[in-house]
Amino acid sequence: MKKPRIAEWTALRGIAFLAIVMQHTIAEYIYRADIEQPDSIMLTMIYHLTRFGTPTFVFLSGVMLFYHHRSTKPDYPRFIRKRFGDIYMPFVVWTLIYWLAVRIFTPAFWSAGIPDFRSLIRELFFPQTGYHLWFVIMVFQFYILFPLFLAGAKAIQRRIQNASRFTPMQVMMGLILLAAALYALLMKWSYYNMGGWTELLSEPWSTLLQYRSYSWIMYWFYFLLGAVCAWSVDNWRSLTTKILPWTICLFIGMYIWLGYDVLRGSGDVVNLNISTYLKPTTFLIIMAQMLMFYGFLVLMQGKDTKFQHLLSWIGRYSFGGYLVHALVIYAIAYVTRPLQLSGWHLPITLLSFLVTVVMALAISWALSKLPGSRFTVGLMRKSSTRPNPSVTADKRNSTQPSPSPIPIRSRGTSET
Repeated sequence: MKKPRIAEWTALRGIAFLAIVMQHTIAEYIYRADIEQPDSIMLTMIYHLTRFGTPTFVFLSGVMLFYHHRSTKPDYPRFIRKRFGDIYMPFVVWTLIYWLAVRIFTPAFWSAGIPDFRSLIRELFFPQTGYHLWFVIMVFQFYILFPLFLAGAKAIQRRIQNASRFTPMQVMMGLILLAAALYALLMKWSYYNMGGWTELLSEPWSTLLQYRSYSWIMYWFYFLLGAVCAWSVDNWRSLTTKILPWTICLFIGMYIWLGYDVLRGSGDVVNLNISTYLKPTTFLIIMAQMLMFYGFLVLMQGKDTKFQHLLSWIGRYSFGGYLVHALVIYAIAYVTRPLQLSGWHLPITLLSFLVTVVMALAISWALSKLPGSRFTVGLMRKSSTRPNPSVTADKRNSTQPSPSPIPIRSRGTSET
């Protein structure tokens, strides 16, 4: 039986996409030599409104996987083959596009003779030109390991149901708080300690620590939180609305602290890496923002506004938009980098953000209408053929036995 569609998940994906585009646009302008301090501070303030973006995509990946497979064990070969086509193949295609685009617009590319294809191979493991594509490498690890996560989640659920001293909800909340504490400890080690560990350890451990942001281990909490949401959507909706005043207060407090922390730790140039995802204080603001936006979307249900339709449309084409948006930023930067923008960095950043969003989503939408869209934007092109009414009527009136029905695979969106 087809599971009901959960509207707020698509809308939340759209909000997360907008946040990611904004933070990447800010990163293009905030490090320029001619930026003035007011613009720098304002861009830092906007930047801290966007920290929830990538972890929310991880959360939604967990939500979709557990929601569709919580009662059935997936056929692993078919499961991973589908995800390979929907998720990994677009990554390979866009890795090649970014690798070519950056080199074609570099004069040395034309005089160097044969291109260095070894750098292309490296891009498939450690993306640099398509700097945002690291996320696909990281999240695909969750797809590979999903049967293990599912088995573990079901084992925990059975133990929760058999608990006698506390209610299932109390046990679940206790487990979430314990997991959050362990994850915060991991973030503490990542931000304050692991940099020193890389110098002490030998290969390959030092390299693994150096590129730890590419590993699922650094994002497991958001993925398993998606399992909690998927297992009991109604309880999750109720929880996010009940704690909404607290998440708003936590967000405001952490927003002020992160802004102060960055300005205090930066020199003449703002260092946004101080607010990296892999930091305990950033983890707190991410959780506050994620739960806060979820609660707001639940409260908006049933109003059927144009704003909700817009968020849902953005969410549908967000994966393709995510893949292409950095290329649009590159194109805009090709025009703006030679310009003197002193005193104009804030408005130019906002304008670039709007242009990037519109262009990235337009390209994603256009590619979704073309053959092979599954391998470019992770969306299957819908068939435009419609049954002929007269033929249908003739078949209905025919006395001949009908052939066995042929199962048709549903064509939906990518789950990332």
